[in-house]
Amino acid sequence: MPSQGPDLLRRMFDAAVAAAAPSRCLGAHLPPLPRGRTLVIGAGKAAASMARALESQWPGELSGMVVTRYGHRVPTERIEVVEAAHPVPDAAGRAAAGRMLAMVQGLREDDLVICLISGGGSSLLALPAEGLTLEDKQAVNRALLKSGANITEMNCVRKHLSAIKGGRLAAACAPAQVLTLTISDVPGDDPSVIASGPTVADATTCADALAILTKYAITEPKAAIDHIRRGHDETPKPGDPRLARARQVMVATPQMSLEAAAGVARAAGIQPVILGNALEGEAREMALVHAGIARQVAEHGQPGRTPCVLLSGGEGTVTVRGQGRGGRNAEFLLALAVALDGHPRMHAIACDTDGIDGTEDNAGALLGPDTLARARALGLHAPAFLANNDGYSYFSALGDLVVTGPTMTNVNDFRAILIE
Repeated sequence: MPSQGPDLLRRMFDAAVAAAAPSRCLGAHLPPLPRGRTLVIGAGKAAASMARALESQWPGELSGMVVTRYGHRVPTERIEVVEAAHPVPDAAGRAAAGRMLAMVQGLREDDLVICLISGGGSSLLALPAEGLTLEDKQAVNRALLKSGANITEMNCVRKHLSAIKGGRLAAACAPAQVLTLTISDVPGDDPSVIASGPTVADATTCADALAILTKYAITEPKAAIDHIRRGHDETPKPGDPRLARARQVMVATPQMSLEAAAGVARAAGIQPVILGNALEGEAREMALVHAGIARQVAEHGQPGRTPCVLLSGGEGTVTVRGQGRGGRNAEFLLALAVALDGHPRMHAIACDTDGIDGTEDNAGALLGPDTLARARALGLHAPAFLANNDGYSYFSALGDLVVTGPTMTNVNDFRAILIE
């Protein structure tokens, strides 16, 4: 690859991540000091870095606890940080959720709860509904992750198996004021979907959750399915008086990060075209669409003239059929490589802004005009790796993985295709 390709793509990704750093985006949204106490709670991959940013900018007393993914802890002084498992919940997440729910009991009208929410919170706050076990929730999570369900569908089901999600945490905080500061990792920035909306009224129903389970033929574990089918344990709905003093503010979104990346492209003399910040679908199908648009740019100068970079965000899904390693970004990029078939003017990057693509140790990978040829020289055939959902192994063998470690933020996936 020419040196400008991977370097420019990586600088755009870095700018996208930096735009969502809590230290940069949190301070402008802090409320006035309350007359009572200030309690901090929260969950997500960015929760610890959000807590540290809040501590450094909050002029009064505060205390509390947030839960983040293993390996995402940062030093804090007044807010406790607990680590738990993602994407399948564990006992640490269950214990943290139970402690958090107990922590907000007995609050008064003069008190303020600041809730720090980011993507990943759904599995990190794992408190099963009455009558269910952690093992029940783990089984449903695993089934949903393999099914190809999108994040909105997954979190609808999770809310209706939980004692804390879907507005239940905010209801427990009443009558205190609740301000939720959110970093969005979902298409459309719907606060009721991010981390399954623990402080946001939920318009979905048990019937909706059951329809999703039926759609993906998920029939086990029986206790979880029966719980939803009975429909007796609904989430707090819009207009619930317990949530009257709860409000939400988006402090970072995928669109903000795409615009930051676009600024890097313009500074380099490259025309940026933002295709969308909320694209969803099977990762390999999304790759076919992106490849088609990239070829249209190269051949016809539409929707942008070369040199041009196509930018997109959102969250793809992977229906797991093989036994390989690789998250949705590696899957997208491998399918894109097959579709572009070594196009001499195309370079691409696809990464998760949290630094972890699925369950692997990479954020994503880079693709260049010579990727397929270099792989074939090693005896690696992209269609076979794609059929086995093994994008990680493919790009690892080429030395083209992007490894950042946890970024301590999360505004979903970042994709860029550079057409020279």
